[in-house]
Amino acid sequence: MSGTRAASAALAPVRAGMLRLASDQAAGIIADARREADDIVTQARRSAEAAVAQARAAGREEAAALAAAERSRGRTEASSVLLTARRAALGELRSQVRAAVVSLRGEPGYGKLLDRLTTMAQRAAGPDAAVETTPDGGVIARSSGVVVDCTLPRLADLAVAALGPGVRELWTP
Repeated sequence: MSGTRAASAALAPVRAGMLRLASDQAAGIIADARREADDIVTQARRSAEAAVAQARAAGREEAAALAAAERSRGRTEASSVLLTARRAALGELRSQVRAAVVSLRGEPGYGKLLDRLTTMAQRAAGPDAAVETTPDGGVIARSSGVVVDCTLPRLADLAVAALGPGVRELWTP
C-alpha cells in the first residue's frame, strides 16, 4: 500500500493542476456564459424598448386617425343637424307665408287681386284658356297643353323660393 500511497502522492500535484485547470476552465465558461447572458438581456431590453416605442408610435398614429375620423363624423353630424334645422325653418316659413297669403281671401282688396291674377293667368295661358278660381284662393288657367297656376299657395311657395340664398339670413345671427 505504500506504493499506492507514493503513487497517489506523486499524482497529487497533477490532480491539483488538473483541478485548477478544470476550475479555471469552468470559471472561464461561467464568465463567458454570464457575458453572453448579459448581452442577450441587453439585446432583449433594446428589442423590448424598440417594440414599445414602435407600439407607442403605432398607437399615436391609430389614435390620430381615430380622432380625425371622429372629428369628421362630428362635423358631418353637426352639418346634418344644421341642415335639418334649416329645412324645418324653411318649412315653417313656407307654412307661415302660405297661411298669410291664403288669409288674403278675407281682406277687402282680394277682389282686385283676383282680377289681376285672372288677367295674368289668361295672358300666360293664351286667349283660349279657361280660367277657374280655386277654393284656397287664386286661379288656374288651362289651355291646350298649358297650365298656369296662380293659386295663392303656389304664389306663396314661389315667393319663398324667390328669397333664394337670402333666406339664410333669417336663421343666421
